[in-house]
Amino acid sequence: MTGAVTIAPADPTMPAARALIAALDHYLGGLYGAEDNHLLDPERLRAPDIRFLLAVRDGVAMGCGALRLDVPGGYAEIKRMYVDPACRGQGVASAILSALAQTARASGLLLLKLETGERQVEAVALYRRLGFTPCASFAEYPCNGASLFLEKRLD
Repeated sequence: MTGAVTIAPADPTMPAARALIAALDHYLGGLYGAEDNHLLDPERLRAPDIRFLLAVRDGVAMGCGALRLDVPGGYAEIKRMYVDPACRGQGVASAILSALAQTARASGLLLLKLETGERQVEAVALYRRLGFTPCASFAEYPCNGASLFLEKRLD
């Protein structure tokens, strides 16, 4: 792959997006029980309060991420972050998170929150490296021992 990575809004029900979401679901299913996975399906990701972004290079979908904007409490929630394992280590996840932060700012939201799992060691390390810090549980998420809750204030 030689071209630049582009990150843009996309339809989460298109085949390339569905493939990434299915890969993420499979990965999470291997780490956690169904009760500990808080997944939004591709159809729900098309809702007006969700912004779904796809990272593409040379016509190949490399990763995705979504942002739920209509959240009581004045924050945006990061959902469905995933980068194909073959594409990791190239800055794709950081670029997706940056684009999601820009989307939140453009919507007037200056706080990002996310729920992830303690077994997703690489993801947790990435979030912490990018300035996310622990926070209390939020929204409908239970304190189940498997979830980690992180937030980041945007400047």
